[in-house]
Amino acid sequence: MRTEDPGTGGHDLRHHGDAEVRDDGSALVDLAVNVRADTPPEWLREHVAASLTSLAAYPDGRSARAAVAARHRLPVERVLLTAGAAEAFVLLARALKVRRPVVVHPQFTEPEAALRDAGHSVGRVLLRAQDGFRLDPAAVPEDADLVVLGNPTNPTSVLHPAAAVARLARPGRTLVVDEAFLDAVPGEREALAGRTDVPGLVVLRSLTKTWGLAGLRIGYVLADPETIAALERAQPLWPVSTPALAAAEACMGPRALAEAAHAAHRVAADRAHLVAGLAEFASDGLRIVEPAEGPFVLVGLPRAAAVRRHLRDLGFAVRRGDTFPGLGEDWLRLAVRDRTTVNSFLQALDRAVTLAHR
Repeated sequence: MRTEDPGTGGHDLRHHGDAEVRDDGSALVDLAVNVRADTPPEWLREHVAASLTSLAAYPDGRSARAAVAARHRLPVERVLLTAGAAEAFVLLARALKVRRPVVVHPQFTEPEAALRDAGHSVGRVLLRAQDGFRLDPAAVPEDADLVVLGNPTNPTSVLHPAAAVARLARPGRTLVVDEAFLDAVPGEREALAGRTDVPGLVVLRSLTKTWGLAGLRIGYVLADPETIAALERAQPLWPVSTPALAAAEACMGPRALAEAAHAAHRVAADRAHLVAGLAEFASDGLRIVEPAEGPFVLVGLPRAAAVRRHLRDLGFAVRRGDTFPGLGEDWLRLAVRDRTTVNSFLQALDRAVTLAHR
C-alpha cells in the first residue's frame, strides 16, 4: 500500500458504468452496471406507483425514516434519507469540517470527486493487487480526520473484515464506510450498519443496487445524531421524492428483507459460476481478484482495453478499470448475471481474447 495526493492522477473520477451502455447500450448485454438485472420486482413497482396519488403534497419522510431506523435497530436521530448514496458523499464533503481526508482506493470514485469539488485536498491509500487489494489499517495516516472505504469494495469485490475496518476509527476522525453492496452479501457478513460502538462511524447504504432503483435515487446514512444533524442542515428542503420514500419504506419490510436475502444467495451462486468460467482463461493471462464477495468480479487481463472493444462489437458491455485510482488499462469489472447470460458472455470473451491477440 502507498499513500499519495496526486490530484486526480489522470483518472476520470466521473466515469461510471452507465457510460458503457449509453447511446447504443440498448443493443448491448449489460455487464457494466452493478444494478441487479431483474429489478424492481412487480410488487415494488406497484407500491411506488400507488404513491403517485400523493404527489400534490410535499414529501414527508418520517415514516420511511422510522422504517430504516427499525430495520437497523437504531433511533431515528441516527438516520438520514438521501437521494442515493451519491448525495450523501456530497453532503459529507460540504458539511464536515475536515483537514486531511483520505480515500482508500481502488473504490467507487464519487467520494473523492465530491471532496475535491468541495475544495478539499484528498489523500489516497492505494491497496495493491499483490495483496489481494486487502486493507491494512496501519497504512492509513494517523492524522487523517476523514477516511472513506467501501465494503464490499467496488470494483475489487473484496469484503474487508468488520474488525479491520473498525480499527480505522480514532478520536476526532470520521470513518465513512460505503455499504452500498452489503445487502448482496449473504447474511450481510462484516456489516457495520447498526453499530453504535465505533467512534465517528458513518455508514452509507443504497437501495438502488439490489432493488433496481437507480432512476429513483434513494439511499440513507447511519451515524451519530450530531453528524446526522450537520448533514441534514446541508440538504435542500424535501431532498427525497415521495415515490422514493415509498420505495424506502417498502424495502425495509419483512417481505423485502427476505427477498433480498434470497437474492444474495442467488448472486453468490451466479458469481461462482462466472468465476469458474473465467478460470478457464488463466492460460490467456486472465487473473481474478478472489475471493469476490460482491455482485461483480474484477479481472486483470492483458490487452484488456482491446478485449473490451471487441466485446462491444460482439454485443457485451463491461466496465473499464482504468478510471479507478490504483488500477490501469489491464483491468475490467464484470457484473454478475444469470447463468444463461454468463455462458453467452464467456463465449464472446473467448472470441474477444482471440481477436485482441491477433
